[in-house]
Amino acid sequence: MLCAFIIPVALMGGYFAYRSMAPFGSSSILTVDLGQQYIDFYSYFRSTVLSHPDTFFYSFSKDLGGDMVGIFSYYLMSPLNLIILFFPGKTLSVGVLVITLMKYGLAGYSFAWLLQKTKLQAGFRILAFSTSYAMMGWIIANQLNVIWLDVLYLLPPVIWGLIKLVNENKPWVYIIWFSILLVINYYMAWMVAIFTILFMIWQLNDRSLGFKTSFKRFLKYIGSSVLSVLFACALLLPTLYALMQSKGTYTETAVKFKFEYFPFKMLGKLITGSFNFKEMPSGQPNIFVGMLMLMAFLLYFVDRRFHWRPRLASFAITLFILLSFCLQPLDLLWHAGQFPVWYPYRFSFVFSFWVLWMAAHVLTPNFRIGWKKVIPLAIIIIAIHIYLKLNMSSFSYITDSQLLISIGFSFVGIVWLCIPRYYSPFLYDGLFVMLATFEMATNAYTSLNNISYVSQSDFGDYTTELDKAVNKIKKSDSGFYRIGKTFMRTKDDTMQADYDGGSHFGSTLEPSIPSFYGSIGEPDGDGFVAYTNGTQVTDSLLGMKYFMTARPTTSILGQTTSSILPATSNKPDLNRENIKSEDSLTQTYRNKNALSIAFAASDKIKSLKSNTSDPVAWQSKIYQALAGDKSNKSLFEVQNFDHVTFNNVQTSKKITGTVFSKQNLLEPAYVKLTFVPKTNESYYLTFGANLTSDVASYYLNGKKLTQYPTFRNTVIINVASKQKGKPVTITFKMKQQTMWLQNVSLYKLDQSHFDKLKTTLKSSPLKINYHSNTKITGTIDVKKQHQLLMTTIPYSKGWHVKVDGKNVKTTKVINTFLSVPISKGHHKVELYYRSPWLIAGIIVSVVSIGSAIIFTLYQHKRRTKNRG
Repeated sequence: MLCAFIIPVALMGGYFAYRSMAPFGSSSILTVDLGQQYIDFYSYFRSTVLSHPDTFFYSFSKDLGGDMVGIFSYYLMSPLNLIILFFPGKTLSVGVLVITLMKYGLAGYSFAWLLQKTKLQAGFRILAFSTSYAMMGWIIANQLNVIWLDVLYLLPPVIWGLIKLVNENKPWVYIIWFSILLVINYYMAWMVAIFTILFMIWQLNDRSLGFKTSFKRFLKYIGSSVLSVLFACALLLPTLYALMQSKGTYTETAVKFKFEYFPFKMLGKLITGSFNFKEMPSGQPNIFVGMLMLMAFLLYFVDRRFHWRPRLASFAITLFILLSFCLQPLDLLWHAGQFPVWYPYRFSFVFSFWVLWMAAHVLTPNFRIGWKKVIPLAIIIIAIHIYLKLNMSSFSYITDSQLLISIGFSFVGIVWLCIPRYYSPFLYDGLFVMLATFEMATNAYTSLNNISYVSQSDFGDYTTELDKAVNKIKKSDSGFYRIGKTFMRTKDDTMQADYDGGSHFGSTLEPSIPSFYGSIGEPDGDGFVAYTNGTQVTDSLLGMKYFMTARPTTSILGQTTSSILPATSNKPDLNRENIKSEDSLTQTYRNKNALSIAFAASDKIKSLKSNTSDPVAWQSKIYQALAGDKSNKSLFEVQNFDHVTFNNVQTSKKITGTVFSKQNLLEPAYVKLTFVPKTNESYYLTFGANLTSDVASYYLNGKKLTQYPTFRNTVIINVASKQKGKPVTITFKMKQQTMWLQNVSLYKLDQSHFDKLKTTLKSSPLKINYHSNTKITGTIDVKKQHQLLMTTIPYSKGWHVKVDGKNVKTTKVINTFLSVPISKGHHKVELYYRSPWLIAGIIVSVVSIGSAIIFTLYQHKRRTKNRG
């Protein structure tokens, strides 16, 4: 049994060492979402457990602030995450590698345990099945989604619980293990729940208990599943609420009854190495378990050792799952009503389990096969490879060498099937284990070689420098504030370094936040926001008290080189602020305009509605309404360009909205805009979402303009500040035949107008006495009538406010932020957060568990009394 753990750990550990992943070399295990998202969540997990447990419920490091129960329950409830506590800072990637290896090993051990408990297999031949399970194509393709991998070692005990329920009428093993799965990862548990229905159908047909008994056992299964959900409600209910406010809003309502691709394309996933990067955003289900196991699975349907009823049920279940892989309504069912964003057919692990489960029934010591079965089996395998060879242009991940390797494994597998075991059982079983292990290792090697990984220095050096800069700020200022920066590794840097910022990438992001960011000219998407394009106005409004910037590094020859801190924005505005601290790689500025997290503002903001798609105009309207500005003059003034240079495109008197076309397709083409600032005020350029990096390259004063590349609304870029009389050029170099200069406009901030409004808003701040992620207390002096307590905390029903000890009803303003009415005078204010539905969930779980214990004790006492 221990070998079932050791073999996949040794194989994958050897591969990680071969790829020089830390601690074995200069690379890392980080790639795609693991490197861009999960690694930061693991750092957040460490800080939650070791420093401030309140961030389990809420954190201001999630964009501008957000509920964290949903993030914990989706990403971080695995008990193996405790390993992370021993890997701080830049060694965090090593901790993730250890966790990944542990999940490989536990998957193998768990499946071996199940086969042993059910007595389907015995001896070391179990290792063939356990290794095939632990290294199935699904886990290889989703290794980077380490948060899902727990399901592989939890599925076998759930299945064992179902077997005990049917065979012995004992539901508790199933109830306990399914409850654990629901707590560790509800998303994977949903897929397992669907599979348990199918497994129960097969199992009841396999046992032939009679209709009445089968019906009762199925009802007990339903009741047990419901009880598992009730046990887990302490986490599930607040998670459900969080999902209803975020990911749940994207559930598909219009479902089309159609095939998503030609079903035969799934055949490509049956051969070794059937995975590459292109398969991540879209592709077919990863169902590789090895040719030998596949052949054994096919033989189950014609194996007369088994009754026709379970074989028929097995065929129906197999057909259902295969249809789920390509029929849209069924695909959506398994994914809880939402099309996956990348990583399609996430439930394919259940099919791999199913194939191996059936194969374990077939490949028993008494297995025999005749030529009447061998010939059709060989024809099927040959037909699969011929189809793939004839259609190789449709499979980006298949090469001739892979087909030859697959044919070789198939041939050896058929030969092995034909050899009688009784000649040498030990040698026969040894060849079986070696064949299965070698095929799974070959698939892992071939598939993962198609993926590139983040270097350990890119992660470690960046993390070390970010932590250093953040810790300097925290050491000098223990107050409540947000930190911005002009560089970025990931949008969850805030969680990596444990500070309050304005960016986030996660599945539980509330839609109101991207909507707000898009409206003020910041990059946004359905699952992310990036605070990279702040103006003086938004920096002030959102309390961005400090800004970190990367200093360019210099080589021995004096030439400027790129920093380990990749730039994502241009911010000349910072030359208006004082440097707070600096080291060889960073400078930190203190923003004197930053407002408190809460402040007294005009109640005009309650009636402000957005009637513009211009982010500059909307910023001005918000700030002016908060300050009670009676002026109709905007904070931003439109400016004209002094000169426009057209190269290899048509000339035009109008810039914004014009579609420029190359006149000579072979020659470079660009539009250069020049203006000379007439004042030292700040200047901002806007351009629309159409102007992506695929359309053009952008240059400011001849240097590449740093801009976060993904945005779907018009963004604002700071192009000048304190540069009076110095020409500023903005160049759009075309990459395609045409270029639409969408929403390209230049604005100047009226500095005196802004300073006046800022002074008004800073005159009545909430003076914070105590702050944590779930509680803020302080005092405020409101100097005017018709005011409200405005916060830049995203509105949530979880936030409650007391003013002078009395509960006050909260309201949402500009469809984003929390506010409460407040009267003129001195007030004590308390804001506290309680995750919605948390108390209800705890009550349901406690009552359910308590009732179950009492009922079980009562039944035990009654049985004891009857026996007496």
